Amino acid sequence: MCLAIPSKITEIRDDGMAVIDVEGVRRECSMLLLEDAVVGEYVIVHAGFAINKMDEAAARETLSYLREAVNASMEQQKKNESGNN
Repeated sequence: MCLAIPSKITEIRDDGMAVIDVEGVRRECSMLLLEDAVVGEYVIVHAGFAINKMDEAAARETLSYLREAVNASMEQQKKNESGNN
């Protein structure tokens, strides 16, 4: 399964690549599919490409849901490991 993750643009280079930030983790992505994005905006990144812009409130809400899902998964894993299904 693949997820498209909201990411904040921190730098756009002349070569069409951008540096994006997700919760402090920085990566590069291609801006080939988005011509009008600017530094500071949030974009949806999938398979290394920024595919859509999104507003900051929606990005933060989505990231919050993803954190909740990760935390729930980790809790379930702990229960499974301790034998308390």
